[in-house]
Amino acid sequence: MSDTQKLTPALSTPERDLLRREIYKGLAEGAAGRVKDLDVDAILAKGKELLQKRSISNVRQFAVDGRKTLFLLLLLFAIPAHDCSAQTPPPPVDEHALERVPPTVVKRLATRFSLGAFAGRFEKTRLRAVREAVGEGTIQHQGDAGGSIYWLCYRRAQHRLWVVSSGEIGGPGHLVTEIVEELTEKDTETSTDCAIIPEKFAPVVFDGKLHLGMSRLEVVKALGPPSKSEAAQMVYSHNGKLADGFDETAWLILRFREEKLVSMRGGKTTTN
Repeated sequence: MSDTQKLTPALSTPERDLLRREIYKGLAEGAAGRVKDLDVDAILAKGKELLQKRSISNVRQFAVDGRKTLFLLLLLFAIPAHDCSAQTPPPPVDEHALERVPPTVVKRLATRFSLGAFAGRFEKTRLRAVREAVGEGTIQHQGDAGGSIYWLCYRRAQHRLWVVSSGEIGGPGHLVTEIVEELTEKDTETSTDCAIIPEKFAPVVFDGKLHLGMSRLEVVKALGPPSKSEAAQMVYSHNGKLADGFDETAWLILRFREEKLVSMRGGKTTTN
C-alpha cells in the first residue's frame, strides 16, 4: 500500500455524502423554482463543520472535493428559479430632468427616508437592511463598473417602489443612493415581477415630509420653491460642501398628475 493510500481521508464517505446531499438539495430546489434567496453561507458553514470533524491530511482528495463543490455551487447560481426571475429595473433618469438645473436649494435634500416605521438614510442604509426589514424582495443587479446598479423592487396596489444602490457610489455594501416611487393609473397587482410590500411599510416618505398624493402647493410649502418647474414636473437640486470637505449632490424629481404628486425620485451622492 502506498503512502498516499495510507493517509486518512479529509472527510469520511458518509460525511462527503452528507455535504453532497446538502448541495444537491439546493440544486433541486433551485430547479423547482422555490429558492428566493440562496443561503450559500449555510451551505458553506455545513461544509466547514464537516471539514473540522477530521484533519485535512489527504490534500489531493480535499482539492478534488473542493473543485466538485465549487462547480456545483456555480451550477446552482446558473439555474433560473421562478422567484429569482429578473425584475423590472427602476425607470431611467430623464436626461433632461436635471439638465441645466441650478442647485438653488440651500438646505440638504434626500438625507433620510422611511417606509412606514422603518427609518433609513441615504448612503448609510444597506439594501440588505431594507430587505431584512420588509422580509420580501430579491436584490437585483444590472450593468457594469460605474454604470451598474443594484435594486429592490416592490409593489402595493397602484404603487411601485424601487430602492436603488449605485454600483460605484453605493460601494460593496450596496448603500441606498436613490429611491423611486410611482403611483400608476392601473393596479400593479397584475404585474408579478416585484415582491408585494406589506401595508405597514407605507407610506414612503422623504426627509420626513414628502410623500405621494401631496398637492403641488403642499410640496412647495414643505420644500420651498423648486430649482426648476414645468407643467407636470418640478426639480429640486442641491450642491453643498460637508464638514469633512466632501461634496454632496442631492436631487428630487417630482411629477404631478392633476396637481397631485404621483411620482417622486430622490437621491444623493457624496464625492471627494
